[in-house]
Amino acid sequence: MRIITDQQERTRFLRFLVVGTIGAMVDFGTFHILVSLLTVPALWSQTLSFTVAVSSNFLWNRYWTYPDSRSKPIASQIATFFVVNVVGLGIRTPIFAWLEAPLRSLAERLPFLPLWILTADILGYSVALGVAVLVVLLWNFFVNRYWTYNDVE
Repeated sequence: MRIITDQQERTRFLRFLVVGTIGAMVDFGTFHILVSLLTVPALWSQTLSFTVAVSSNFLWNRYWTYPDSRSKPIASQIATFFVVNVVGLGIRTPIFAWLEAPLRSLAERLPFLPLWILTADILGYSVALGVAVLVVLLWNFFVNRYWTYNDVE
């Protein structure tokens, strides 16, 4: 794999991870605002927060991770990036839906959970979302690298 042997690919992957970390913060922050403050249902919240994070990630990836990818028209690149990420959402949503209820139930039984700071719902949602994000990370990197940003040497 080029990511192991090529320094430039390793740098891109590390930048992709930084962008992904920023995206995860945007994702989790938006999710918790929607769920906790606006009482939007969790499944809808994770979809909306994903959309906000993908928008942030596109901009960071286009201008920082793959600055040499701007030979493609931005509209084409946005469309490709969003298709990849919608498939990622299709992977992520069932994982989140499958994990969130059991993880919230498990969190309710934790004897050390400081309920005044962190509720069982928030802990369960956060862990479910974190697992789903990590699974989709690899999909997003490789497909975006070799399709969305395939004009990069």
